[in-house]
Amino acid sequence: MKSLNLPTIILLVSAAFWFFSWKSAPAGYIVGDKAADFSLKNVDGSIVSLSDYKDAKGYLVVFTCNHCPYAQIYEQRIIDLHKKFAPLGVPVIAVNPNSPLIVPEDSYEEMQKRARLKKYPFAYLFDEEQTVMSQFGATRTPHVFLLDSNRVVWYIGAIDDNPESPSLVKNRWVEAAVNALLLGDCPSPDFTRAVGCTVKRKPR
Repeated sequence: MKSLNLPTIILLVSAAFWFFSWKSAPAGYIVGDKAADFSLKNVDGSIVSLSDYKDAKGYLVVFTCNHCPYAQIYEQRIIDLHKKFAPLGVPVIAVNPNSPLIVPEDSYEEMQKRARLKKYPFAYLFDEEQTVMSQFGATRTPHVFLLDSNRVVWYIGAIDDNPESPSLVKNRWVEAAVNALLLGDCPSPDFTRAVGCTVKRKPR
C-alpha cells in the first residue's frame, strides 16, 4: 500500500474539516431568500402571521427576549424603530426564540409582563417550538431580518454598531436598510454580524 506524504495528509484533513463544517453549518435564510409565512402566539393571546399585515411594505422580524442584557440594551431602540417605520409600512414583529426550560425568565407569562411594563407597541410572539427561529437561522438576541412586502430577505444582522451607547453609534444598519428598501435600493451592507446572547435551545 502506497503511503501518503505529508502535504497529501494535510490536504485530506483540511478537506474533511471543511466538509464536516459545511454539513454542520446552521441552516437559515440568506439575503435574497423568500421567507415562509408563520403563525405564532402574541402576548395578547392572538395568533399573528406576517400575512396579517395587509398593507406592509416590509417587515422587521427581530428575534429578541426578556432576559438577555443585549436584548434589554436594544429594547428602546427596537421600540423606536417600530415607532419610526411602522407608520411608513414597515412594522417590527418581535419573536422570542428562547426555551423557558433553559431560561424561565423568557416564558410566555414573563413575556406578557415585559410587554406590559415596557408598553411594547409591536407584536411580541412566542416561538415555543423554535421552528421559526430555525427557519430564519437566528442565533442571537437580538437578531434582525428585514423582509420586503413579498417576504424576500433584504438585510440580516445587528441593529447598529454600538450596543453599549446609543449616543456613540456611527452605523445604524437597520435604519439604513429600511430606508433603502423604501426607496427600492439594495441595502449596503445587507449583512452584519449579530451581537447578543445565544439563542437558548430546548433540550432534545
